[in-house]
Parts: sequence; C-alpha cells; structure tokens
Amino acid sequence: MRRHLIAFLLCVTLAVAPPPTGPVMAQETATLIADRLEIAGDSTLIADGAVEVFHQGRRLTASKVVYDQTTDRLRIEGPIRLTDAAGTTVIVAAQADLAADLTEGLMQSARIVLQEQLQVSAAELRRSEGRYTQLDNAVASSCRICAGSSTPLWEIRARRILHDTEERQIYFDHAQMRVGGVPVFYLPSLRMPDPTLDRSTGFLAPSLVVRTDQGTGLTFPYFVTLGPSRDLTISPTVTTTGAYTLGLRYRQAFDTGSVTLQGAISRDDLQPGQMRGYAMADGTFMLSGGYRLAFHAESVSDDAYLADYDISDTDRLTNTLQIDRVRRDTFFAGRLINFQSLRAGELGSATPYLLTDATYLHRFTLGALGGEGMLRLAVHTHTRRSSVATDSPDDVDDVAEGSDMGRLSLGAEWRRDWITTGGLVVAALGEARLDAYRIQDDALYGGSPSRSFGAAALELRWPWVRAGNGAQDVIEPVAQLVWSDSSGGLIPNEDSRLVEFDESNLFSLNRFPGSDAVETGTRLALGLSWTRLSQDGWSFGVTGGRVFRDSPVATFGVASGLSGTTSDWMVGATVDAPGGLQLAGRMIASSNLDVTRGEVHAAYSSSRYSISAGYINSIADPVEARVDKVSDIVLSGSYTFTPQWSGTASGRYDFDADSYSRVDLGLAYRNECASFDLSISRRLTSSTNLQPSTTVDVSFGLIGFGSGASGAARMCRN
Repeated sequence: MRRHLIAFLLCVTLAVAPPPTGPVMAQETATLIADRLEIAGDSTLIADGAVEVFHQGRRLTASKVVYDQTTDRLRIEGPIRLTDAAGTTVIVAAQADLAADLTEGLMQSARIVLQEQLQVSAAELRRSEGRYTQLDNAVASSCRICAGSSTPLWEIRARRILHDTEERQIYFDHAQMRVGGVPVFYLPSLRMPDPTLDRSTGFLAPSLVVRTDQGTGLTFPYFVTLGPSRDLTISPTVTTTGAYTLGLRYRQAFDTGSVTLQGAISRDDLQPGQMRGYAMADGTFMLSGGYRLAFHAESVSDDAYLADYDISDTDRLTNTLQIDRVRRDTFFAGRLINFQSLRAGELGSATPYLLTDATYLHRFTLGALGGEGMLRLAVHTHTRRSSVATDSPDDVDDVAEGSDMGRLSLGAEWRRDWITTGGLVVAALGEARLDAYRIQDDALYGGSPSRSFGAAALELRWPWVRAGNGAQDVIEPVAQLVWSDSSGGLIPNEDSRLVEFDESNLFSLNRFPGSDAVETGTRLALGLSWTRLSQDGWSFGVTGGRVFRDSPVATFGVASGLSGTTSDWMVGATVDAPGGLQLAGRMIASSNLDVTRGEVHAAYSSSRYSISAGYINSIADPVEARVDKVSDIVLSGSYTFTPQWSGTASGRYDFDADSYSRVDLGLAYRNECASFDLSISRRLTSSTNLQPSTTVDVSFGLIGFGSGASGAARMCRN
C-alpha cells in the first residue's frame, strides 16, 4: 500500500507543470527527496520538509505535500516552485489545492515566469485540462521592480489572463496598459505570444515617422504566419498630410533555399495624383550537382521614391539572375544583369541595360614543369537601348551612345617559385589571352575585332626576418621585370576606366580591372614592405613602390598614378592594435609629393564607445568620368551613456563643396523589459528629383512577448 501511494503521488504531482515544449529529458522514474515521509491511516501520504520531486526533467520543490486518497486531492504547502522540462516556464505559489488528475485546482498567491522574462501574478491561479492556466485580476510585466517601489516601468493589468501552453498564446480580458503606474490605453481583449514562441500572427510594434516633406506618419505592421515556412507582413502607414503607404513583405523557406518579396505603394503630395511604389525580390536556392541559383529583382515607380521614403540610397537599380558552383579546382558563374539608372541628368538609353556574363576557371599544375596555373574562359555581352552610332558631344567617354558589345575571352596564367640557398625567392610567371569581339551601333569601333595579349615576368623577393624584443619583423624588397604586348584591332575601353593603384596590384602583369584594356610594354616594378608583429597583439605593415616603364600607356588616367613613363609613388599602411584600434591608408603622390589620390580609414572601439572615420581625396580625371575633384570625409560613432542608453551619429562632409551631404543621429534605450529608438536623418543634397529633407523615426517595443531578447537589466538606485 505504501509503495502504491508513493508511486501514485509522484506520477500525478509532476503533471502540475505545463507540458514540455522541448525534448523530454530521459528520466522516466520519479525521484522524491524529503526530510520526513509518513502515512497517516491507510489513505494519506505526507512528505514534509524540503520536498523535491524530479520526473521527466521537471522539478517541484515545496515545504509539504499531502495526498488524501479518500478525497482524491493534493494539498501542497509552499513556497512552491515548479519548473518544466525545458526550463522555460516556472510557477511559484504559496499553496495549492489540486485534484489528483489535475483537471481542476487552485494555487494561491501564484506567479508564472516565462522564459525568464515575462511574469504574470495573481492572488489565485487555476489550471485546467493540463493546458490552460488562468489568472484572475492579474498583472503581467517583464520589468524589474526595484526595492522600495511597487511600480514597474510598464505593466498590463487585466480582469483575466489565460495562458494556452499548447498554442503558446496569452489572452488578456479588459486589458489596461500602464507606464510608470499611469494608465495609457485600454483594450477589451488582447492576444500576445508567450516568450517561447518565435512566430505568431498579430500586430508588431508600431513606429512613428516625421518627415519635413510628408508630415507625421504612423505605421502599424501586422504579421501573418502562413505555416511553418511562410509569413506575410502588412505595414499600412497614414500621415497627417493625407498621404498613405501600404508596405508588404512575403517570406518563404524551402528545403533547398528561400525567397523574400517586398514592396510598397504610396500616394502623397510630393507627386500629386500619382500612385508611387517599389518592389523587390530576393532568392537563393541550392540545385543538384552543387550549383547555386540566386536572383535579385527591383523596380520603382519614379527616380526619387527610394530616397523620399528612406528605403535605399541607391541611384541605379540592378536586377540579377546568377548560377554558380565552386569546387576545389574549378569555378563557374553565369549572370544575367539588368540596369536602370535613377541618376538625374544621366542618359538612360546610353547606359547598358542588359548584360550577360559567364566565367569558368580551372586550376592546374604542369607536372614536371612545376608551378600552378589557371585556365580562364569568359563570355560577355551588353546591350544599350539607343542605336546612335556616335558619341554625345558633352559625354566624357569615347563610346557611342548605342554601342552594343559581345566578347569571348580565353586565357591562361602560370607561376612558379624557387627558393635559393641564400633565401632569395625567384619566380617566373606569365599570362596569355585571346579576345574576340563583336561590336554594333558604333561608328568608330564597330565590327568584329580580335586581340591577343601575352605577358611574361621575372620576380625576385628577398625576405629578411628578425625576431627579438617581443616582436618579429619581416622586411621584403621586391623587384619585378615585366614584358607584355598585344596585337589586334581597335577595341573600346568600357570596363577598365577606374584603375586603383595599390598594394594588391603593385606586382601585377595587368593592372586594368576589366578585360577591355591591357597594360603593354616593358616595365620594372620596385617595392619594399615591412611587417612587424608584436607579442602583445600589435601588428604594423607598410608597403611602398613605384613602376618604371619604357613608354606610357595612354589608357591610364592621371588620377590612377600610373600614367607616364614613371608612376607616382604608392604607399600603403595598416595598423591593428589589441585595444580596438585599426588604421588603414593609401597615398599616391608624385615625385614632388603632390597627392594624386589618398584615402585613410581609422576605427576604434571599446566597451563604451566606438568611432570610425574615412577620408578620400582624388584629383579630377575625365578618363574616370570624374570632372570635379573629390574630397570627402565620412564619420560615424556610437556611445553607451549607461547600460540602458546609447547614441549613434554619422555624417558625410564634402570639403570641395563645403557642405554636409547627410547627417544621421540616433538615440536608443533598452533594458530587460522595454526598448525605445529615436533616429533623426537630414539629407542636405538637392537635385532635380531629390530635395533636402529631415526624417524622424520613433519606435517603442515591449520585451517579453515573442522571442525578442532582452537588453541590460534595469538599474535600481537609492
């Protein structure tokens, strides 16, 4: 009889806990621990003193448990603490009177803690069907209540709160929202997901947007779950000026990939009488054979819509469809790209609107000859809407407005290194390429020209290594002698106008980034690098060099630093410090130290603040389609005032125009139960389709509903 009662008690008592939402721990046999265990008569079992019961991963602690078989009731005296198997739900109570089958019962002075965030308290807690937990005249909050105060930052008071543990939903009847103890709004009924639920249909946190050109707008996003792998977000916005926007976002996950569709339609006073909007689509899928398919599509009603609604700063729409595969020795990528310009004053018909591109790479070795090589096969086409076969008089390039091009390229490159007994590294390298073109609607370059290109080089490196005094230094002088030549018809340069002279191509056989232009002639590149690695985490590197050639390359612009028979000096440096400091810079300067192009980036981060700055300076160069000098600085930073409050700031300043182009400020508050974000953005530039404007965004969220993570704990001060 005693063994039967104990087994029965252990089986039914643990059912007080909500059904576990995660995997049940492997503990089928219940364990009871108590200071004293006795049987009163033949029908009552009493466990008294520090009672602990473990069963299937759940744990019950109480001061006393009494089971009366005649009434089939359980009486539990507290303090009671009941934790489910997943550890996500904790019930705390002073005492409980429950039926043995737990279909009904009460818990006095009870509190539920969900996911260590949301707490729901009431004088009485009633459980039914092992699924529902009802609390009458209850209070819910995820805020910490400081000593000496009974008022949380926010709370929801309701006549009844019902927690459905199967659906993982919380229902409020006659709910009153209070902030700092002050009633803010009332709702007859309210439903929210509990903290264990990742996705649930319902309203998301609203946001307030104030724009100088559109007035004040309020957005109420509504999230709809369409099954375990799909969802839809509907975001209507209304403004004080009578404008409205309806935003939509659809997401779906598949076994092999995912797709996201989003867009919006608007009607406003910026362009009266017109329906404006945009649409975007993104997707990625894994195909058989290791291939990956990716696409991106975007469309907009007018050139200014994306900037007017702070959706994107892009000034050129790009639609792409790509398939690729990467293997140890091979790479393949095929792309279809469509461009649409949003730039004011840019002739859209003269911009390539459709581009196809396919590249195949194969890495190989040459057996006894040694070394490693790469075989490259590439196909490229681009098409313009215009059919004008001549260049515009005010255009900066020499390409006809309607020029259409197709190109087939086959090339190979090879390199082998030898290390001498004295530590000198000798390398032989070479490249060969054949390009076949078909050019239409071009009076100057039209036809089917072809070109062959070949290059060979001898390279000497002599690394010097020194270790000591807690650091290691590596100094490496490099000399590279290159010969290259090409032959063939006249070919326009469309993809190699912007040339960057830096550490990565100081010793390249061809410094043009694309395929239309090649670097020819005999040249000597000299460089010196110094790298220092410290045991305390510091690292420092600097590289400098110059190129000497027998004859200038006309297709290099003056801003590249590579025009003429002697290039400008190129110096690049990097610093990485363990304290969070990072520096990187590059300068191209002539022999008399006139800077042709320079750029520097600096960043520092600590536990409380971070700052980054970038500066670029470049002379004007018609070859690079830049008719004005560039001198811009970009600054951004963040600062944590307290564990809850933080701020951000960023801006871009044009020294040449002596004005800011954009300034952004942000202020955020986040603690264990609430979040608040304020951002102010000022766009100062203007054009035919963009006017200066200021945008203010405000959003507020309650933490504890859904799977949102909490922030810093609320500080309690005397």
